[in-house]
Amino acid sequence: MPRAQLLAWLGLALASLFWAGNSLVARAFTGAIPPFSLAFWRWAVALMILLPLVGPSLWQHRHTLRNAGWRLWFAALLAITLYNVLLYTAALSTAAINLSLVSTCLPLATFIGAGLLLGEWPARRAWVGLGLALVGLLWLIAQGNWQVLASLSFAEGDLLMVLATLDWALYSLLLRRWSAHFQLPPFTLLGALVLIGLLMLAPFYAWELWQGARFEPSLPNLAAIGYTALFASVLGYQLWNIGLRELGAARTAMSNYLMPVFTAILGWVLLGESLQTYHWVGGALIVSGLLLAGRGQKS
Repeated sequence: MPRAQLLAWLGLALASLFWAGNSLVARAFTGAIPPFSLAFWRWAVALMILLPLVGPSLWQHRHTLRNAGWRLWFAALLAITLYNVLLYTAALSTAAINLSLVSTCLPLATFIGAGLLLGEWPARRAWVGLGLALVGLLWLIAQGNWQVLASLSFAEGDLLMVLATLDWALYSLLLRRWSAHFQLPPFTLLGALVLIGLLMLAPFYAWELWQGARFEPSLPNLAAIGYTALFASVLGYQLWNIGLRELGAARTAMSNYLMPVFTAILGWVLLGESLQTYHWVGGALIVSGLLLAGRGQKS
């Protein structure tokens, strides 16, 4: 495997770790920080981190940004605004297990979309890897008992999570399809997406404030926002975008299956939760599927 692709896979694994931590933070602070407030301040702080790094570059590449036009605005709408609004709203009205289950749609949707929109049909072994990782993920969600899946009930939030998953798949596909229009340094592109997306998030945050929803600027709340801003936003999104460039949309989406594995590990390390046999079996299947898919070609 070429060194650039190996580094891209390692970066995606790190992004999954950051997003697994983000899911734990979101679960822990659901009652403390309203959803649109968390989404807005997550990206506001991320922009504060990015601007000193990319401000001059944004000005230097202003003509490229202007030429990207509506494509840049639409990508920001999908990745920064709509995805976060849908995700945090869904988390208010559905169980965490359902969110994990719905997320299984992402690699499949991206595999199909990559073929239809990009002409990048994954190799046969990548499809086998997808199926193997999917079995592993479902085994994790079912906690080693398939009857658990049959007993699940679905709420309104699950539909929102489906929309969020499809939104993220479309963003990933379009970012690769429009790569010729986004000839920018990676951090510069991320800075532009965050800046535009934050502008479109502002009305949602203003509506929440008008409804009287507030959060206390306590140290734990500010630390939670800081984590989501630096790790789940700046670093996670940057590593994901690099993966799209080096590996293609379909194989990049496969890394999404690592999130529940890392969530279980973080729960063991940080919360003292025990690792059961089904964790090891499911994790082994997921990693095996990723290794198999990673050996496939881009198209």
